[in-house]
Amino acid sequence: MITEDNITSHEFIGLNTEIIQSTNPQVIGLNGRIINETKSMFTINTENGSKSIAKSTNNWKFSIEGKDVVVEGSKITKRPFDRIGGKQ
Repeated sequence: MITEDNITSHEFIGLNTEIIQSTNPQVIGLNGRIINETKSMFTINTENGSKSIAKSTNNWKFSIEGKDVVVEGSKITKRPFDRIGGKQ
């Protein structure tokens, strides 16, 4: 079960997210469902189609158990397998 304490070691695909801080002001507020993840990118299904966005330059907001959880992208810039498998 995903909680705010263990979110960084879980699968992100399928979660809804929103960019709340970024080095690129044009992507702040971008939101949608994560449909793919690589070491350095999330692919998000938005109202305007799929967008590939770098993880490391953004802060991501997720709603977990009714609470908003903010994750710094630089802390999750790993291959999903390495992050989920506990190689932290």
